[in-house]
Amino acid sequence: MTDFLTEIHSIPSFQTAIVGGISLLRSSRRVDINLVTERAFTDEDRERARAVARSYVPEEFELNLSISKLTPDEKMVARTVMSAIGTCSKALACLLTEEDITVERTADGFFFTIAVIADTPLAEDVVDKVVAVLKKTYCGNFSGKCIRSEKKLDSIEIEEERENIEYDIPVRTFHIANFSFLEGDKVQDTAVYLADLNFESQSVTVCGVVEDIEERTYARKSDGVEKPYFSITLNDNTARLRFTYFARKSTIEKIRKIAVGDSIVCSGAAELYRGAVRFTARHIDKGGLPEGFVPVPRATKPAPRYYTCVQPKPFTDFTQADMFSANVLPDCIKNNDFVVFDLETTGLNSSPSSGNMDRIIEIGAYRIIGGEIKESFSTFVNPGRRLSDEIVKLTGITQDMVAPAPAYEKVMPDFFKFCQGAYLVGHNIAGFDFKFVDYYCSVLGYSLERKLFDTIPLSQELLFLPNYKLNTVADHFGITFNHHRAVDDALVTAKIFLELIKIKKSLPKPM
Repeated sequence: MTDFLTEIHSIPSFQTAIVGGISLLRSSRRVDINLVTERAFTDEDRERARAVARSYVPEEFELNLSISKLTPDEKMVARTVMSAIGTCSKALACLLTEEDITVERTADGFFFTIAVIADTPLAEDVVDKVVAVLKKTYCGNFSGKCIRSEKKLDSIEIEEERENIEYDIPVRTFHIANFSFLEGDKVQDTAVYLADLNFESQSVTVCGVVEDIEERTYARKSDGVEKPYFSITLNDNTARLRFTYFARKSTIEKIRKIAVGDSIVCSGAAELYRGAVRFTARHIDKGGLPEGFVPVPRATKPAPRYYTCVQPKPFTDFTQADMFSANVLPDCIKNNDFVVFDLETTGLNSSPSSGNMDRIIEIGAYRIIGGEIKESFSTFVNPGRRLSDEIVKLTGITQDMVAPAPAYEKVMPDFFKFCQGAYLVGHNIAGFDFKFVDYYCSVLGYSLERKLFDTIPLSQELLFLPNYKLNTVADHFGITFNHHRAVDDALVTAKIFLELIKIKKSLPKPM
């Protein structure tokens, strides 16, 4: 049941769904499953839920999946009314609070009243639009009206609207060269860059060179019969993708002839599963990258105009204020900005193509301006999963600490804004930290510029030490800190970076 609900919750419309009931009717060889959700859902969502349920029901049984909406209470309806007004009339929403919304239960639904300030212009269709939202969201009948409140418009203090503009970034594609059928039934002309495959779709085509292919077997749930499948790694010069392919009896021998180095075209579906994109191939054909293929630069959303979740804070380190510092800092430090950051994560898997990519649980970052550490950016991040005992022991970060934290969808736009116009610095930044922030930013349409300075190779170049772990380099410079916490590791890395550049007297070549 836990695994079933985990897969159901990966569908956005059913993230809070519960199982209303499961019945097994042996006489009619049928399984009835009822899901209850408080969110609106589409026919496509229903089919995805059906596919998940089907995989848990034996093949010899018919599946009957029913989905019903949660019956709300008055408070839930009031919150939804307020949210709907914010969507259809932002000017009106600025003048309302939930206290202006009253909701009464009726025999078959709810009746709401919106108390509007007497001299406020009011669109006639506001009530109709709110009713439409309520019917999409909940079961029952809904009706409502607007009444005039005795509050005066000039008594309302309205904050300046601080809204970030949304941008849609086009997915990059390329023309497939030398396409030929292997087992499919439709000519595929274009393929999506693997580096851009961070979205859900029922129809996606990818193309690349086979880096690894392995035939395996699994035991069918219904009768335990061993069935073959293939695990394939694809590379298109922008990223790698690892996926599973279940071959048909009629074409399995053709698939067995595919070898490492072959160029193939795979068409199928992509879905978000436990925080990573999972690609399922339906057909495999022949085809490759165009001759002389050079990936075009990835477009990016502009940095948000405003911080909405994590606000940077001024930072003062009094150890920076000695009278000699300004004299020993080279101009390359004083004339550029640097963001030094460190992460704590749920594990070490930093590649989305290799399976269940790990999540960020803490970001610690500092901005060096004019040669001084001037700003800090620090937050926990809710990973949407349980922390392992190993990670809790290593970092000291507990489930209770990350549970109330914002998800990466809220944090990464602010972090992207914090990094604008700066070089990025870290201890093993190229091999670990940058891979995480680059991926989770790209999922949201933000592309970090790869201007990286790594303090590990810089320390290896300038220092003679038994090893180049962060605490060893810190000890060399007499810096003490609380290791394995992102905010502390980032600060000590910033101090180490400044000391190394003082020695080198120039910036290394960005990685």
